[in-house]
Amino acid sequence: MHPSKPAAAMSPRELAAYIDHSILKPEFTTEDVERETRAAVEYGCKTVCINPASVSVAAPLCEGTDTGVCVVVDFPFGASSTESKVAQTQIVLDQGVDEVDIVANYGWVRSGLMEDVEDDLRAVIEACHARAVAVKVIFETDALTHDQIAALATAALNAGADFLKTSTGFYTGILQHGERSGAFDEMVAFMMQCADGRAKVKGSGAIRDRAHFLRLIDMGVDRMGIGFRSTPLMLDIDSGSSTAPTATSDSY
Repeated sequence: MHPSKPAAAMSPRELAAYIDHSILKPEFTTEDVERETRAAVEYGCKTVCINPASVSVAAPLCEGTDTGVCVVVDFPFGASSTESKVAQTQIVLDQGVDEVDIVANYGWVRSGLMEDVEDDLRAVIEACHARAVAVKVIFETDALTHDQIAALATAALNAGADFLKTSTGFYTGILQHGERSGAFDEMVAFMMQCADGRAKVKGSGAIRDRAHFLRLIDMGVDRMGIGFRSTPLMLDIDSGSSTAPTATSDSY
């Protein structure tokens, strides 16, 4: 959705409403998660995006605030069985999360098994929608051609996805789009074209500077996954909160 005013004219609080503050590195301690959840709440981020094991730490800190809890499921590979994905989803739903980001089985996409992909996603999405929880489908666009991305978009939309999302930020395989990766402008524009107004778009991966962040908002992106170290930069504020282990990616 295109904003009512230019992103450059927005306050830090308005900009924070576009951010899923991502705390997904597996080496994070519970103290790291607690500290960065408090930071997300202080900034006013839309959500704090966490692994399932961190829900018990983050959820109480977000309760009664403007910041929700977003949990990744079958992250970062998307290669579990459908039954496993649904079981993981039910567990986090029972913990009262606000949003779920599910990784599509992009190996199946590359295999052309689109009916299986759609059924796999639908099983998770229906479980979430039964609890009024929004679902973002992670594509891992760096691993897919444009034709495969378009096919996955159709499957995700048919399955009822609320958001189409570019990347996990953890992919280290062969890039399908030259040296570009993650939520570069042309990829986000293509994702928005594929969504065709039927779902929102979340950009994630390689959002490393404020100009890029503001540009994506002006393009009409509704959400972005921003690595914990980069959030203050995107909001143009000083913060000494982020002292967790150095991240190898600026998104997740």
